[in-house]
Amino acid sequence: MCLAIPARVLEVHGAKAKVDFGGGVTREVNVSLLENVKEGDYVIVHAGFAIQLLDREEAERTLKLWEEILSAGER
Repeated sequence: MCLAIPARVLEVHGAKAKVDFGGGVTREVNVSLLENVKEGDYVIVHAGFAIQLLDREEAERTLKLWEEILSAGER
């Protein structure tokens, strides 16, 4: 199974960006597949690559669902 997860871009340095997946989880990802990625954007990340820009509302809705799924698993 493959997962693509939304993340908010914190910093961009050339082809690399630091992104926040929520809950304090940050990672460096490759953004070379996308054009004009900037701080504050939301991207879909798969296997260490940002593969799509995502609008803020959709990203926040998806991140909220992830939080609910993860919380349910802790019970």
